[in-house]
Amino acid sequence: MLELAKAVSFLICILSLYWAGISAFFVPGSQWEERLWVAGFKLLAAAAICFYSGMVFSWPSKANPTAFQRLTATMPVRLFFWAVTCIAVLFVLSWYLADAEAQAMSMQGFGLLPTR
Repeated sequence: MLELAKAVSFLICILSLYWAGISAFFVPGSQWEERLWVAGFKLLAAAAICFYSGMVFSWPSKANPTAFQRLTATMPVRLFFWAVTCIAVLFVLSWYLADAEAQAMSMQGFGLLPTR
């Protein structure tokens, strides 16, 4: 029964991280600051889900009752840390590229850059 609980909690962990990642990038018509706040709150909810899933993973089972892992060493928590790092890097990179594109377009409008 514990193995089934681990599988279900890990699936919910993956879905919550997917939900947070999609909200960080694929919300048409919203400003970057608004996306940052929404993604931050969704990542906070995903953190709670992943840490609860990590608690399920750290419980010893009947097959191996002495196996106790630290919470940060469990698969769902490690997945959360990797996902947060990747989402943060991609978010900052996309923010930078969007601002660079906007500046290039404004320079082209003033005739500072040649048009093709």
